Amino acid sequence: MLLKIFHQTRYSYDTPVPYGLLQLRLVPPTGPGQDVRSWKTSVTGGRKETSFRDHFRNTVELVSTEPETDAITVTCEGSVDVSDSTGITGPHRGFVPLWLFRRTTAMTDPGRRVGKLIREFSESGPTEGGRRNDGRKGDDDGDIARLHRLSARVRERIDFEPGRTDATTRAEDALAAGRGVCQDHTHVFLSAARGLGFPARYVSGYLLTHGQNGAQASHAWAEVHVEDLGWVGFDISNGISPDDRYARVATGLDYMDAAPIRGMRFGNGGESLDVTLQVQQ
Repeated sequence: MLLKIFHQTRYSYDTPVPYGLLQLRLVPPTGPGQDVRSWKTSVTGGRKETSFRDHFRNTVELVSTEPETDAITVTCEGSVDVSDSTGITGPHRGFVPLWLFRRTTAMTDPGRRVGKLIREFSESGPTEGGRRNDGRKGDDDGDIARLHRLSARVRERIDFEPGRTDATTRAEDALAAGRGVCQDHTHVFLSAARGLGFPARYVSGYLLTHGQNGAQASHAWAEVHVEDLGWVGFDISNGISPDDRYARVATGLDYMDAAPIRGMRFGNGGESLDVTLQVQQ
């Protein structure tokens, strides 16, 4: 499926900003299951300083604000041809070892609530296919079924409700609130999957949602490395593995590694954010 994507983010500042720097991860890669036909990132109120690939193989663009600007707008648009690979993106590649994706982070640290979720899940018995839930390696069908069950368990614990969490919400806090968005579902799933011994990573990207003209944010899901299959995606919020409606952009250990835009600025004034996002077939 050929996806046409338009994503515009505008920051407006209460007082002029003498200096600011944004770190963009907004360029989708060509790779297993997707071919980037065209892509362009433009900036108003700032300029691109440089670009590079980080240790997760994400394309990063650094953008500085114009001196004393009161707004900066980042616009990216293009088309990505995506095929349905049932969520499988293949063997591990990149500059970091696979074991790194078992590491916890501040946002995915398994505290008391995640630990309880892992224990309850581990004690819940065999999968629907009759395979044991004992974490044995080399049982791909069992691992996939087990991870889908974990995804469903996380979704049961956290209702989808925008506005109840933010970009700094930890997995433990999302479980405590019982409310959140795709980022929170993904963080809890990552924490639990790593606790069960799987390498797992955060994915940011875009999702074509039929019947919805514009979204308020990009999408997030998880990928887990399963022996003999490689990386396999799980969209916890929608209860499926990604198909040809999903365009991958960036990966990392958590949101902070794969956030579309992160930045810093000098000045004490407030800021407002306006996002326009359209994904069309």
